[in-house]
Amino acid sequence: MKRSIDGLWRNMLLTWLAALGTGMATSLLMFAVFLLFSPGADASVESGATLSLQESAAGRIAGLSLALADGASIEAPRMQNSVVMDISGMLARVRVSQRFRNPSDDWVEGVYRFPLPETAAVDRLRLVIGERVIEGEIRPRAQAQESYRQARQSGRRASLLSQQRPNIFTTAVANIGPGEEVSIELEYQQSLDYDQGRFAIRYPMVIAPRYIPGVPLARDQIGGFAGDGWAIDSDQVPDASQITPPVVSAGESAPTTELEIHLDPGFPLSALTSSYHAVDIEQHDAQYLLKLRQGAVLSDRDFELSWRPRVGDTPAAALFTERWEDENYALLMLLPPVPAEEPLPPVAREMVFVIDTSGSMHGASIQQAKAALRVALQRLRPGDSFNLVRFNQRTEALFVQSEAASPDNVRRALAWLAMLQAEGGTEMLPALQRALAPQPQQQRLRQIVFVTDGSVGNESALFELIRTQLGGSRLFTIGIGSAPNSHFMRRAAEFGRGSFTYIGSIPEVAARMEGLFHKLETPALTDIELQLPAAPKAEFYPRNIPDLYLGEPVVVALRWQGAAQNALLSGRIGVRRWNRQVKLEGGKESPGVHALWARRAIDGITAAAEGGVATAAQREQTLALAMKHQLVSKETSLVAIDKTPVRPVGETLQSRSVPVALPHGWVGDRVFAQLPQTATAAPLNLLLGMILLMAAAVLWGLRWRSRGECHAGG
Repeated sequence: MKRSIDGLWRNMLLTWLAALGTGMATSLLMFAVFLLFSPGADASVESGATLSLQESAAGRIAGLSLALADGASIEAPRMQNSVVMDISGMLARVRVSQRFRNPSDDWVEGVYRFPLPETAAVDRLRLVIGERVIEGEIRPRAQAQESYRQARQSGRRASLLSQQRPNIFTTAVANIGPGEEVSIELEYQQSLDYDQGRFAIRYPMVIAPRYIPGVPLARDQIGGFAGDGWAIDSDQVPDASQITPPVVSAGESAPTTELEIHLDPGFPLSALTSSYHAVDIEQHDAQYLLKLRQGAVLSDRDFELSWRPRVGDTPAAALFTERWEDENYALLMLLPPVPAEEPLPPVAREMVFVIDTSGSMHGASIQQAKAALRVALQRLRPGDSFNLVRFNQRTEALFVQSEAASPDNVRRALAWLAMLQAEGGTEMLPALQRALAPQPQQQRLRQIVFVTDGSVGNESALFELIRTQLGGSRLFTIGIGSAPNSHFMRRAAEFGRGSFTYIGSIPEVAARMEGLFHKLETPALTDIELQLPAAPKAEFYPRNIPDLYLGEPVVVALRWQGAAQNALLSGRIGVRRWNRQVKLEGGKESPGVHALWARRAIDGITAAAEGGVATAAQREQTLALAMKHQLVSKETSLVAIDKTPVRPVGETLQSRSVPVALPHGWVGDRVFAQLPQTATAAPLNLLLGMILLMAAAVLWGLRWRSRGECHAGG
């Protein structure tokens, strides 16, 4: 009997070991396949360094040090930003200095991915080495990358400025010596926002982690100059690795930003406000100097400055002009017509409210979003119908289809809203499809209010959906949180013929939602057309002018040759036709308008690309415009190269991305735990191994019992 029991235990132990080995072997095999077909982070420009295993996939989420073959590590370059804004009227010229400091004992290449305003026209780059300044040159993107590669490999200092999205850029600085500091300076032109009598300018400081849907690409499907972000390039976001910078881990330094603003509004002010950062203000006559009170602040949330003119001093100028290379350029601010004294009767509306409840909205963001929708639900009018849609990795609606805005239905919606939690992924496409789906109530004005932080990487697919499925609906976006994806928010609203509202804190909810509902409840100027005089090269952008809403002008960029003449603006208010003569002369002379026109023209070409994929002709158009106006674009980059090699022969160069902070108020575990699982299936395989283990134990137990019964019967 003892021998039988000993044999049983021995067989069970062997079975346990076999099952465990099977699970682990399967996991290792799957991991090997993953490494073979997924992009690796090429951290070493030359031989001599290898990545630690965990950094190749999920570990890249954190800003880990580069692990060398001998067990040492290279600390990431330190990054300090210094921003100077010169604001005059409706235009701003901004200079950004980025100081890369190498704290290690090795020669490194610093790579920094950072945001800029989505409307910025970037036209200058300088590489600063001590007292020497090397001016950058605009070149076709592939040519600029190749020039930079050659300089990097030959040991010369060089810098490269490239665009991944209209609001995401990358600077790379090669051959920073041990303990050295190298600076680059970039400059851009920008127009201001104006809404409800309020002027504003935003400066984004951090790229929020993006949700990356899709299937990871194999190595042979990835284009050159791949990034080393924490996400893997996918079929839906083929540049995911270039828009997901590593995030700081414990003990690492995040980038900081200093800010100085010279403001000449051109009129007396009744209010001047920094929304999220404390500032010191000095006034000199009608001009202002502003600096951050703390000096350098952590780069973890957008900076916003706004001001209002004194009552009676609202600016009348709505035209800004520049003559550049024998051509006329202008920015024309189209102001909505004054509402009629006898208001039109209220229009029956169908309101669809969509709220993002993904993990990136955890904390303050979801509270802001819910507060905004509480205000919206309570503003519904008798005769309206509505629905409420929430989404994370799945989409759910309160009603099967929109229901009447009765007190009972509104109370039900408020209760449902209160229960929502922020968790999961950000599958935005199904939510937009649900909101844009045709409804039987075609006679109603359909308005969609979309509340999100926009933290997704597949913007092009979303824009294409809006462009093709909008129909007679109007889409209004509300950007939530400390670092929303303003490129998505603004462009989605443009495609949706609506408007974009930003809410960055709970105290802003009431005022910002009040402004939005003024637009929703006031008849807009629709079907707008602008007819330019018959002048050579007459062209304007956007070609499809969005609807004009109360208090929110639309800025149109124009170009023509010859003498200025009048243009004709026409549209429709309800069923009434409306038109106005617009003068194209006598505007304020403003340098840099040509660059803003070119930026709008490039945006127009991008918007016309079906499915977000530009044709060869469209790429050539973009290249020609960007080269003529010296702008960074998807087809062009700025590159600055020193002539003299500085890295000693035999010294290797290690590439290291600058890790960035999480946006203010974000919780890392909530964000990264819900990202698409594009790494290995190891947890699943280990689980399968355990299941096999338990199944084997049960089978051996039954076999032992059967043997015992046989012995007892014998």
